[in-house]
Amino acid sequence: MSRKAPTMLTDMDELPFIKLGDFTLEFELGPPSEELQEVARRELRETPEVQKEAIQRLRELLKAEPDLHCPLDNDTWLIRFLRPCKYYPESALKLIKNYYSFKQKHANVYEGLKPSREKNIFEQNILQVLPNRDQHGRRILIIELGKKWKHNKCSLDEVFKGCVLYLEAATLEPSSQIAGAVVIFDMDGLSLQQTWQFTPPFAKRIVDWLQDSVPLRIKNIHIVNQPFVFNMVFALFKPFLREKLKSRIIFHGTDRKSLHQYMSPKCLPECYGGTLQIPRVTGPQWLELLLMCDKEYDAINSYGYKKK
Repeated sequence: MSRKAPTMLTDMDELPFIKLGDFTLEFELGPPSEELQEVARRELRETPEVQKEAIQRLRELLKAEPDLHCPLDNDTWLIRFLRPCKYYPESALKLIKNYYSFKQKHANVYEGLKPSREKNIFEQNILQVLPNRDQHGRRILIIELGKKWKHNKCSLDEVFKGCVLYLEAATLEPSSQIAGAVVIFDMDGLSLQQTWQFTPPFAKRIVDWLQDSVPLRIKNIHIVNQPFVFNMVFALFKPFLREKLKSRIIFHGTDRKSLHQYMSPKCLPECYGGTLQIPRVTGPQWLELLLMCDKEYDAINSYGYKKK
């Protein structure tokens, strides 16, 4: 008997999870905690009435977009785009159009994008999501693009695809839809040769994606352990940044106290001055979980602008 998680597009025989010692790693697809429901009310204007009205209005707006194929009758899918837009249907429509236009524009990256086709990036173990959330209930993505990154074995495009796969998974979680996510870029040991992998088109794509095309609230981007050459990389990104995102990028170097002003040590591993006792989940372990959702990614990929 297959059951469908309310936020997923596909039926699953069982919801994906893996056991890591005493810890169970799984997508948190259940209803958000009372604290987060309060955040949704306060920050996103979420009430049953507002939600119902916004879903109805967004559905009408989408019906008027004949070239756009999306799961119109799926309320939870619509909520996924309404939450980051604080339940303003016109803004959510714009986000949906941006989301699919971006996929169309970068079809070389998105075509058939699913975990089973991107094993390398997870096996390189430079992208990890912590199994816990931060003190505000946000998901924490850590990207290590310094000495752990073998740039001749793993391209920046693959890193980007891995991030997309993780963020698509996070958008399935009601708690992440409300609280959002934070990113830690650990640049420890970034070499000059690695900085040459970054190009203006790549920088523009990342910034366009983060600013306009991700249906998730990216609350902060923390840059840690960055060497001097990182300034060259950041200089490529700077021209494309608008004020809102720029103000959310925070440079800490090796100053852990600076990082702890934003993220409680309780939710950080020891390497960032934290006291978190849960073992870090490796890239290959996350891959094992994501592979169980391959079908879901097929479903996600089946929607969008109709090919001309």
